[in-house]
Amino acid sequence: TMDKFRMIFQFLQSNQESFMNGICGIMALASAQMYSAFDFNCPCLPGYNAAYSMGILLAPPLVLFLLGLVMNNNVSMLAEEWKRPPGHRAKDPAVLRYMFCSMAQRALIAPVVWVAVTLLDGKCFLCAFCTAVPVTALGNGSLVPGLPASELARLLARLPCPEIYDGDWLLAREVAVRYLRCISQALGWSFVLLTTLLAFVVRSVRPCFTQAAFLKSKYWSHYIDIERRLFDETCTEHAKAFAKVCIQQFFEAMNNDLELGHAHGAMAMAPASKAAPMPPDGGEEEREKLRGITDQGAMNRLLTSWHKCKPPLRLGREEPLLMGNGWAGGGPQPLRKEVATYFSKV
Repeated sequence: TMDKFRMIFQFLQSNQESFMNGICGIMALASAQMYSAFDFNCPCLPGYNAAYSMGILLAPPLVLFLLGLVMNNNVSMLAEEWKRPPGHRAKDPAVLRYMFCSMAQRALIAPVVWVAVTLLDGKCFLCAFCTAVPVTALGNGSLVPGLPASELARLLARLPCPEIYDGDWLLAREVAVRYLRCISQALGWSFVLLTTLLAFVVRSVRPCFTQAAFLKSKYWSHYIDIERRLFDETCTEHAKAFAKVCIQQFFEAMNNDLELGHAHGAMAMAPASKAAPMPPDGGEEEREKLRGITDQGAMNRLLTSWHKCKPPLRLGREEPLLMGNGWAGGGPQPLRKEVATYFSKV
């Protein structure tokens, strides 16, 4: 069973992007289901309708957006990269922006679905703007001048509540509801169209104009993710080897103490006998995994150094470094044949 869970976990790690896309899709469907199950109760009071409606329209999307960020494993990676000391490795703002935009795009799916469903349903818009209905155009406009403003607002604020609305002599409720729901649905479809166009521009058009910068940001974002995972795996492997060797040493020390105790008792009762030979050290493989870090202080210094001063992104110092369009040092470089191979996924 543990092997199956390990295989599933490794599959999710290797397909993290597809997994996160699936999670965002599930959250989007969940947001739509949550709205359909939500019992919308407009207060039908002039001073509370707008506040209640704006809360329903904006508060759940904010919660869904934060949940989308929390469920993304790259949030902690972004925070670490943003707050770490530069050390030997400078921080690239373009990479940080790329990482944040990638997370925000996925986290925004569920809030966008909530706002779109809310506007298309029309109840929230009806509750928020029922006091702004043009009575002179839709109802009996000749009676409006004789009504105080507070009384008119009180009557119109009851439009979303058919059981308490008593202003049919001024404005037919069905007319006002159809008018406001028509505007709400128009806004909803416009919102869906604009967000779809914006997503298309961000995902498809933007890389075409900044392809070099886009590729650099994408590469180093993936590098930071892979480096962090490999470092965690290496630390886990080291911790296992450290614990195994520490436990082996403890048992060997206890075994030596017991043998010494038995030897003293035997010497008092019988002639001295040859002590049993010590078992050979069977933890050589674990000791190799320790990589020379064999005490707590050294490990703490290593972790502190990794956080404060990560190694520079430069391999093979004996090789000349590429600077700009040429090579720094080492004289002229021999010409090399370059073959470009193009392939496409079917």
